Amino acid sequence: MTHTWLPPVEYVATLPRATAYACLHFTDTRGRPLQLRTVHYSGMWQWPGGNMDPGETPWETAVRECREETGIVFTGEPRLLGTHFTTDRGDDWPANRIGFFFDGGELTDEQIAAVVLDPEEHSAYALRTLEEWEREMDPAEFARLAAIDRARRTGTPVYLEAGPGER
Repeated sequence: MTHTWLPPVEYVATLPRATAYACLHFTDTRGRPLQLRTVHYSGMWQWPGGNMDPGETPWETAVRECREETGIVFTGEPRLLGTHFTTDRGDDWPANRIGFFFDGGELTDEQIAAVVLDPEEHSAYALRTLEEWEREMDPAEFARLAAIDRARRTGTPVYLEAGPGER
């Protein structure tokens, strides 16, 4: 096979498109994960986080989105817990999607009480045990939460891929 060198702008145009997001995974001092109820998808719970802005790194995105969505100003060091990949879903999401999950550590009762949600993005926040989250969440979304929580407890990052129909 013959390969023709292309200038970077032309070569990149031939590659699959992708978007990226980043999140922080927090628990309270009892190990219960924090989740936010999104207003964009009925009944869906998610981590503080969101899509990368141009020029941002995944870490910068996670910290910025957390501050915007909860008021929490995170000053810890980046510790990657896992990544998540979703293929192009056509009209549902017309690009590959890559997610980065970072450890936000434990929140004190005072930090939790000070959470201020952006009402345009989230209607509630909750701390629950994994068993309680399993009853509340879509099975695929819960599997992601459980894997990231396990990565935090074991210190072993995880790589996750979305199955057919998952976000």
